[in-house]
Amino acid sequence: MSTAIWILLAAVTVWELAARRVPGLVWATALAAGIALWDILYHPAMPLWLTAWGLFFLIVLPLAVTPLRRALFSAPLLKIFRRIMPPMSDTEREALEAGTVWWEAELFGGNPKWEELFNLPLPTLSTEEQTFLDGPVEKLCALLDDWQITHERGDLPPEVWRFLKDKGFFGMIIPKKYGGLEFSAQAHSAVVMKVASRSITAAVTVMVPNSLGPAELLLHYGTDKQKKHYLPRLARGKEVPCFALTSPEAGSDASAMPDRGVLCRGEFQGKKNVLGIRLTWDKRYITLGPVATVLGLAFRLFDPEHLLGQEEDLGITLALIPTDTPGVEIGTRHNPLNIVFQNGPNWGENVFIPLEWIIGGRERVGQGWRMLMESLAAGRSISLPALSVGAGKLACRATGAYARIRRQFKLPIGKFEAVEEALARIAGYTYMMEAARTLTARAVDLGEKPSVASAIVKYQLTEHMRRVVNDAMDIQGGAGICLGPRNFMGRVYQALPISITVEGANILTRALIIYGQGAVRCHPYVLQELQAVADKDDKRAAQVFDAALFGHIRYTLSNAARAFWLGVTDARFVRVPVDGPVRQYVQRLTRLSCAFALISDTAMLTLGGALKRKEKISGRFADVLGFMYLASATIKRFEDDGRPVEDIPLLRYACDYCLHEAEKTLVVILKHLPSRFFSWLMGGLVFPSGRRYPVPADAMGQACAKLLLEPSAARARLTQGMYVSKSTQDAIGRLEDALPKVIAAETLDRRLVKLVDEYPLLHGDLEAQIKIALEKNILSAAEAKLVRAAYAARREVIAVDDFEKI
Repeated sequence: MSTAIWILLAAVTVWELAARRVPGLVWATALAAGIALWDILYHPAMPLWLTAWGLFFLIVLPLAVTPLRRALFSAPLLKIFRRIMPPMSDTEREALEAGTVWWEAELFGGNPKWEELFNLPLPTLSTEEQTFLDGPVEKLCALLDDWQITHERGDLPPEVWRFLKDKGFFGMIIPKKYGGLEFSAQAHSAVVMKVASRSITAAVTVMVPNSLGPAELLLHYGTDKQKKHYLPRLARGKEVPCFALTSPEAGSDASAMPDRGVLCRGEFQGKKNVLGIRLTWDKRYITLGPVATVLGLAFRLFDPEHLLGQEEDLGITLALIPTDTPGVEIGTRHNPLNIVFQNGPNWGENVFIPLEWIIGGRERVGQGWRMLMESLAAGRSISLPALSVGAGKLACRATGAYARIRRQFKLPIGKFEAVEEALARIAGYTYMMEAARTLTARAVDLGEKPSVASAIVKYQLTEHMRRVVNDAMDIQGGAGICLGPRNFMGRVYQALPISITVEGANILTRALIIYGQGAVRCHPYVLQELQAVADKDDKRAAQVFDAALFGHIRYTLSNAARAFWLGVTDARFVRVPVDGPVRQYVQRLTRLSCAFALISDTAMLTLGGALKRKEKISGRFADVLGFMYLASATIKRFEDDGRPVEDIPLLRYACDYCLHEAEKTLVVILKHLPSRFFSWLMGGLVFPSGRRYPVPADAMGQACAKLLLEPSAARARLTQGMYVSKSTQDAIGRLEDALPKVIAAETLDRRLVKLVDEYPLLHGDLEAQIKIALEKNILSAAEAKLVRAAYAARREVIAVDDFEKI
């Protein structure tokens, strides 16, 4: 047998062993067998023979035998890691360990178990939840006049506030035993989405009590006494909650929080020597703050008199404080870009509260940051993603109709390729956003607190909302920039920075949270390695560190072997549990997942602890993980919907877009790794034949845009769940009324265009055109009526509000 064949067999064997992540003993056995076979067949010189077996017994065998490996390799390496790794602060550790990981961890790991995704149950609502959407939510939307709310009143009308409280909108997450609705996350998300498609102000007002706030915190951490007192009152709207976290000097940096409480004894409600806290705080940007009756407050607690123990700095703590407590200052307002939801500062100086007002009581002292992070993981999965999708569906339905109704150069503007391109983005992005919304809400319903996935959907969906709304504004043109009751996108456009900023500003979320937390929580070994380094029990730490470190090595070798093969074949031979239009996308996502895992490990190896400060690189990793998550959600949605043929253009547009962006970003990461050698090596392994995934094809975009320009089953599915007014006194109602009329009259309009070409003086005079057309039998009387109706409806749609001089 020739040497070349032996080399090929050896390479195949090594590749197979690496790809399958076999344990060390299997590697040692295979290597020993290879040396023995080499010895039998080739009778190597004694020095070579001794070198081969010497290396085997001195290095390979000790690495394969666990007790030897721990003593000779793992223990010394653990000591080195403890010296070189920077200490982790309590808030950083709590943030990293908060919540759970879910499907995003599969994508991070390099070899997703697609069966787990496809076996997830369909996103369904109970009869009670659907009835609520069709009844109270529909009625609420009908009550809302967004122009009146934002421009005239500066607030929701009293009857809307009463309706929200009476119908339980503030108690959607509260269990029925406390008087709440006890809705699923899917239903909660659907309610917010529908309301958001009508009024951002109302949507935010509904979001806050059901997101990060007293109810969420009480449910998970409150004492029985606190739950029994507050939850029924919150569910009925007897209490209006807010949560005060952000300070002028501390937004994202909780460790810098200046708001402080000091444990002491004092007088409270006539009782003396009460163990309590003297609080001083200054908060801002607090939604519902100006109308709140109960204030959730985050502060740093100190115990200088050691009333609870030996520690003086007890850490971030959370308390519930009635806003009528003496010393609480509340009631002023911010003006968040004229969206006018209730938002404002609050403050207090030396406000005394009893210790029992801490959420969860004495046992929860100092646990506030973890409580917040875990609660935020669930809330962030629902509220802003739902609001973003509501805006996207509004843009799809309204802007699509407007583009068919509005004419320029004798054509609907939606027929122009430049407008078509924007419409395609609106449709494709919204289809993708809705898929991510429902998928992540399912995770919450399954009991997850998806810390990384929630950050992905918060960032990606609000950013894509921004792109969708910007495209919609471009299409609407001058009518989009003139505010008034007829403008259906203006307030949504104004609200964009709010969504981008709240619940973790997008710059922070992208640069620090998604990958910064994901690299630790989603990676199969990094968290174990960090915990072992921090563990003061040397024996336990050595065992954990050994298993994690060498598991990590096998994991990296496996990804390296698989990445090259998947790159050469474009993953065509990867077995996946689905067929049809999604098959190739599942295979390609498997390839990108493997490439991501390998490049991620390379970045951690070459940058170490400095990676968390390389926010441009970590932000790009966050983008790749986010686009893989969006693509997998899109695939899941298409399968859940029963693979409708009409939706294939939307599926392909969204998936092609995500694959292109993820692949492009991986290339950019490689170009910016500090080690040029590793950059070159990883590029060769991951992209052996270069980049493969182009932007969505023009024909595909044209098909997506066409779906928005006329009523169809696909358009109905794409905009399902938004509020659609039936009144022609409303902007959306006028569009709904005009679209079928304009479509029905289009062939008749073309006859009139030919008539005007023959008689130029008829230009601009519809009645004169109709008169001549009737005389020449170009139109019948019924057809003339249809043309007049379409013209009148179109004029109503394209009209722009004007006002008296200021």
